[in-house]
Amino acid sequence: MIKRTLFFVNPAYLSTKNKQLVVNYPDDSTLTKTVPIEDIGMLVLENQQITISNGLLAKLIQNKAAIISCDSYHLPISLLQPLVGHSEQTERIRYQLNASVPLQKNLWQQTISAKISNQACFMDIRDIPARKMHKWANEVKSGDTENHESRAAVYYWQHIFGIDDFKRGQHGDAPNNLLNYGYAILRGITARALVSSGMLPSVGIFHRNKYNAFCLADDIMEPYRVFVDVLVNDIVQSDEPYKELTTSLKTGLLQLPVMDVIIDGNKSPLMVAMSRTTNSLYECFTGISRKVLYPEFV
Repeated sequence: MIKRTLFFVNPAYLSTKNKQLVVNYPDDSTLTKTVPIEDIGMLVLENQQITISNGLLAKLIQNKAAIISCDSYHLPISLLQPLVGHSEQTERIRYQLNASVPLQKNLWQQTISAKISNQACFMDIRDIPARKMHKWANEVKSGDTENHESRAAVYYWQHIFGIDDFKRGQHGDAPNNLLNYGYAILRGITARALVSSGMLPSVGIFHRNKYNAFCLADDIMEPYRVFVDVLVNDIVQSDEPYKELTTSLKTGLLQLPVMDVIIDGNKSPLMVAMSRTTNSLYECFTGISRKVLYPEFV
């Protein structure tokens, strides 16, 4: 079943009754709304005057819903995740922690090759020359020792939006604001799937920053970034202003979890595909498989 993403931009009191999320508003003229908790995959809390009950938090976490909080600038800053996401969590974490260095390098090679290949296919669709990108995707070595990811990124960002002198950066000019927001949502989706598969989002196969609690999520989301880029490109190519991150733009970016992607030859909503990816990653840690299932951009 496709899970729903709920986005709250106005003051509200969120509670629970009879396995439902109950939404009450300060304005007495606005009717109370309810949503079955089992239908919720992600909850984005943007307004600073939202109150949420602990009972609701517990039920959402038990349902493995991702709960994302935003700061006063309306940007995602935190992700609430369960302490226990899988019945075999202890065993699965042990496999993850014991993964050999050669295995981790091989997994990173697969990840970067899939990322560059997806970027190249997106460029093909936009009629942007991508021969170099396809070549680099096939040349990635174990651990990406020659840093093909960086080489491809420079070429990709110079061309993908058709914006002169565009540079990708956390604090760069628009549409970096859209990319930042979309990637934050993608990070939440990835962390949710990793926890549901019984792994620690903080222990990566490549990223190892001791200040980053989502190293593995940042690793595994790489080949999925292109789907955020597609949504952002649609906005850039439209007539809608995008220098300011409006509610309308955020609503568009929050379609990410239900975007159709192709994984293992089948069409699937992105949130479901991510769970297949994280489960295949676990199978690589155990030795059951040697390949991570990543989506193919077509």
